[in-house]
Amino acid sequence: MSYLPNDRDLEKYRRMLRIREFEAMAEAIHSAGEVSGALHTYTGQEAVGVGSCMALRTDDYMVGTHRSHGHPIAKGAALGPLMAELLGKVTGVCKGKGGSMHLSDFSVGSLGETSIVGSGIPVATGAALGTKLQGSDRVALCFFGDGAANEGAFHEGLNLAAVWQLPVIFLCENNGYAVSTPFNEVMAIANVADRGSAYGIPSEIVDGQDVDAVEEVIGRAVARARSGGGPTLVEAKTYRDGEHAVNMGRSLRDRSAELEVWRQRDPIKLYRAQLLGSGVAAATLDQIESDTRADVEEALRFARDSAYPEQGDAFDDVFVDRLPIPEYIKI
Repeated sequence: MSYLPNDRDLEKYRRMLRIREFEAMAEAIHSAGEVSGALHTYTGQEAVGVGSCMALRTDDYMVGTHRSHGHPIAKGAALGPLMAELLGKVTGVCKGKGGSMHLSDFSVGSLGETSIVGSGIPVATGAALGTKLQGSDRVALCFFGDGAANEGAFHEGLNLAAVWQLPVIFLCENNGYAVSTPFNEVMAIANVADRGSAYGIPSEIVDGQDVDAVEEVIGRAVARARSGGGPTLVEAKTYRDGEHAVNMGRSLRDRSAELEVWRQRDPIKLYRAQLLGSGVAAATLDQIESDTRADVEEALRFARDSAYPEQGDAFDDVFVDRLPIPEYIKI
């Protein structure tokens, strides 16, 4: 007897695939010169983003990092506006002004992602403070990397969250490297999670390649935060498939041996095998894969067909009145 697919399980598979296919397309158009600036992909870390976001409600807050495409997709954001933002189009989530490293989508609770390492930690802490002052049961989830755990914002954010018992989950995506520097060369402890005790914050370590395990651990932290139990520090052990940024023009370190090891634990391959083993028909998963590729291609068509912002739009959404553009500099 065939297994009746669990919609939640299939949605986790779909969202991980959406991230993987989106990143593959982003790399391709970056290589073709359609994307300006740096591009940091989430390939290999999909289970962390999806597992954690599946434990949230749509109205819960989320703050990401400069490796920013995967987080809003994991939270359920539409692909078209995200792709349009990469191309600098007016239909992008930030009207074409943010680009790859600065995505915000309030419709799914994504408060924003920035290129400043560790900068999302005080933002998420502030969002959690806001929900507590409002008497809301929303929680805030903050993604950050192992490199950010050595920033002052990490220590300040965790300390304030602990003192004020804020409903925030600090999730360290420990992918082993801060740009090209190995984790064990800059920390004298084995785990980022070990630092939680210094602030009186409970902490957990989870296999970042196991989407179900991530959802379970984050789910406990979310339940604790909603009930007034305060913050939790979670460390997901994962791995970044690509270099720090796409098309950097040089390999910063030979990772071929360890990359091969980690690819044996590719989160999407692992989850597909798990679903097949549970009785999900291969045709069902094949259809999800086909639909996902079509969705990403449609997102690119939407982005390419969209207009660029007008020159004067640069003065919108800022904290000063619009300035007139002199005729002699108009394009």
